[in-house]
Amino acid sequence: MKRKKEITKKQTNNISRRRFLGSAAASVAAFTIVPRYVLGGAGYTPPGEKLNVAGVGVGGMGAGNIANIAGIEMDENGNLIKKREGENIVALCDVDQKFAARIFNHFPKAKKYTDFRKMLEKQKDIDAVVIATPDHSHAVIAMAAMEMGKHVYCQKPLTHSVYEARMLTEAAKKYKVATQMGNQGNSGEGVRLTCEWIWDGAIGPVREVHAWTDRPVWPQGIPRPKETPPVPSSLDWDLWIGPAPMRPYHPTYHPFSWRAWWDFGTGALGDMACHILDPVFAALKLKYPISVEAGCSTYVALGKMWEKEKNTETLPRASIVHYTFPAREGMPSVKLHWYDGGLMPERPEELEPGRKLPDNGALFVGEKGLLLSGTYGESPRIIPESKMQEYKRPPRTLERVPGGADSHEQNWINACKGGKPAGSNFDFSGPMTESVVMGNLAIRYPLRKLEWNGEKMEVTNFPEANQFVNPPKRQGWSL
Repeated sequence: MKRKKEITKKQTNNISRRRFLGSAAASVAAFTIVPRYVLGGAGYTPPGEKLNVAGVGVGGMGAGNIANIAGIEMDENGNLIKKREGENIVALCDVDQKFAARIFNHFPKAKKYTDFRKMLEKQKDIDAVVIATPDHSHAVIAMAAMEMGKHVYCQKPLTHSVYEARMLTEAAKKYKVATQMGNQGNSGEGVRLTCEWIWDGAIGPVREVHAWTDRPVWPQGIPRPKETPPVPSSLDWDLWIGPAPMRPYHPTYHPFSWRAWWDFGTGALGDMACHILDPVFAALKLKYPISVEAGCSTYVALGKMWEKEKNTETLPRASIVHYTFPAREGMPSVKLHWYDGGLMPERPEELEPGRKLPDNGALFVGEKGLLLSGTYGESPRIIPESKMQEYKRPPRTLERVPGGADSHEQNWINACKGGKPAGSNFDFSGPMTESVVMGNLAIRYPLRKLEWNGEKMEVTNFPEANQFVNPPKRQGWSL
């Protein structure tokens, strides 16, 4: 039965997620109409029937995800234009009502919420949930949705910590829901070409990969602000903080630069590696590294000067991370080197004069040659170009996603309706995210090689680092 009185905001913030889910499950059990997923199991929504989709964190990237799912597109001014028949958008949730106002206004029939827990508890018609909040709250929202039988599309990186990624991967299997991480290049042609060419032996066995990004494009290597301006009236700061330790509001965190802060984001590595390393993990069939080592900038902006000081607030301005992956499935062990903050690998001799490496990309180093891929895995090319022209491409063996990267959300929608699993479902994107955020764990301890037991999620040679495998969460926000 439904609760007889409304939960107060204070009670909602203090309630544990499991207590909330228990009460919600009781409501579902007493509901007189049997939900469709009870009748149909996994893929319970028939292909010809529309999904009822909810969005959590819809002021930024989530707005684009919701627009794609609804079958509408944005013009250059941010206005939404009807494009095709889409799914039903039945609920929208954001902790900042002003930031989300534009997308709210385009879906007047969708119910509006500030707290995702109230949305999931009250609205029984939701089939699937899109999550595009800051990194630190991805896992708790995704877990709550999956435990209630909702399909989940979650922006990259999938989670803030290694442990969270493992828990979401296991939950997706347990609850038999369709999942997808928001690394849209995974649905593109380039990732599939890279796999087919690598597996065809185009450059021979690969024992080394270099990957890089020009991020961050936000301030990093800075101390915590001392000012404590008032919280905007449109923003529920307590809900924005979510599972992170409470701190005073400051506009340096919301709505954009939260990526820099250890408590909320995962820096340049977390932001871009799930795109750039997607074809690397797919083509080389990578899972868990056996060791990770990092070097990074150790200077912090203090006043008008940069001084060498240990910074526990933000990720560094630039870093290099070295991963070692073991031999697997007939492939040799491989070294993966990550660069960000403007750092780049050495220019390969095979690259033609006047030709530049892209600002974001990955370079596969094989025994017989080199292969370069772009930001989202697009446009793979063997270098030099003369070898690309000589290469006889193998037959296509991997199934393509109609519409490519532009149809990443639709790839998930099809899975929700009983189709094949989405390309970046949590079976794939969960382990990849574990490796990505494992790199950030190494960044916390620069120039120290961390030996890693992936199955146990444990640093074996430096126990101190294990505190960040599953950092503690604020009371009421644990998985």
